[in-house]
Amino acid sequence: MVKLTFIGYLTVSIEPLPPVVVGDAVTLKCNFKTDGRMREIVWYRVTDGGTIKQKIFTFDAMFSTNYSHMENYRKREDLVYQSTVRLPEVRISDNGPYECHVGIYDRATQEKVVLASGNIFLNVMSPPISISVIAADTPAPFSRYQAQNFTLVCIVSGGKPAPMVYFKRDGELIEVVSLLEPPSSAAGLQDSRATRNLLNRDLDDTKMQKSLSLLDVEDRGGRPYTEDPLKSLTLDPGLLFSPATEIIPETVVSREFPRWVHNMEPVYYYHHMHIPLSDGTVEVRAMLMWTLNPQIDNEALFSCEVKHPALSMPMQAEVTLVAPKGPKIMMTPMRARVGDTVRILVHGFQNEVFPEPLFTWTRVGSRLLDGSAEHDGKELVLERVPAELNGSMYRCTAQNPLGSTDTHTRLIVFENPNIPRGTEDSSGKLGSYIAFHHKLQLISQLLLGWMESSEHLMFLGGHAQIKLCV
Repeated sequence: MVKLTFIGYLTVSIEPLPPVVVGDAVTLKCNFKTDGRMREIVWYRVTDGGTIKQKIFTFDAMFSTNYSHMENYRKREDLVYQSTVRLPEVRISDNGPYECHVGIYDRATQEKVVLASGNIFLNVMSPPISISVIAADTPAPFSRYQAQNFTLVCIVSGGKPAPMVYFKRDGELIEVVSLLEPPSSAAGLQDSRATRNLLNRDLDDTKMQKSLSLLDVEDRGGRPYTEDPLKSLTLDPGLLFSPATEIIPETVVSREFPRWVHNMEPVYYYHHMHIPLSDGTVEVRAMLMWTLNPQIDNEALFSCEVKHPALSMPMQAEVTLVAPKGPKIMMTPMRARVGDTVRILVHGFQNEVFPEPLFTWTRVGSRLLDGSAEHDGKELVLERVPAELNGSMYRCTAQNPLGSTDTHTRLIVFENPNIPRGTEDSSGKLGSYIAFHHKLQLISQLLLGWMESSEHLMFLGGHAQIKLCV
């Protein structure tokens, strides 16, 4: 208890409170004992570091005889009282110090008022309201011949005080090296400390044989042949959207990795920061950093868990690192005609992919319609396709730091009845269309002249023959 005492006159104290949670009902209790006659009771909420005091309750004995807000929990002649203030649904903004001021008349003279006060700090907690895990610096390409650093970021918002954040891998707590600042270079994550070989954890016999065969080639001084991708011979029926679109089987990049890949558990580095928010809560950003091993980390489950005194059980979010596989291609319109604008879109995968893939479009054997060598993005747009693109093949490469895959589709362009055959040029423009109509008009005039003059007709075998050269 906090006590301020004027001997012989007044003692004031406020009952202490444990931390409370947003939404709880809170009662502040001010106990005071006096041998004098009551003058007033005032409750204040203190803000701005004590410079501002806001009145939240006042009792003035000169203008009121209502004592319903006070309770005698001893005999009346003991002059022990309790004044209470109730906050029905406490909010974050209610956090802070409160003061109870009591005034009595001096027993010696009614003109003098003796004052005393007590104070308490109301600590309002708020549990986190959201948690998410993202990958930093994405989308990013897959690298076969160079080690990549990888960072998971766990974002926890709405907590007060700041929660404790930690990471798990496949359900096991990750031992981390804490950093005051994130490493500034790739070399900062390289560490020779490795304790447990993870080769046997997730790799089946086929993957193991591939890895060992690759190492054998390197030991013999040969060069690992990884340029030729492994091609699947099966088609996903869900990818066949129309007869006008030909879907080529997916090409999965070989998952054999050179010797630079460390087959042992990496060292994980941890860094976090607290960002104060305007509502008095804190956003925590916790980062887990390590040197990625696609051979081991693919399909690994990482979870971010949060402990907070306002939570009855940990809060968590999880992600599984997965390389892209089986992109699903959709082309609109499904029956493309000369002059149409064609959109080729990746609208999903056969699996859940994380982190977000990087998409690159190329045209096999040539440049894209706009003259560029490649296009980045989930969608490739071909404006006013000409007939020359009929049969052209397009490759979509989807990749993230865990792996890469190629999918091909062929564009079939049909004739457009609104555009006479042969009138479009390679750019899709119809500039020659006017010349074509002009030529038709000349032919019509020529035919009309011949029909009116019979001397221009040659009758052979009773049949009229007219030979036109256009």
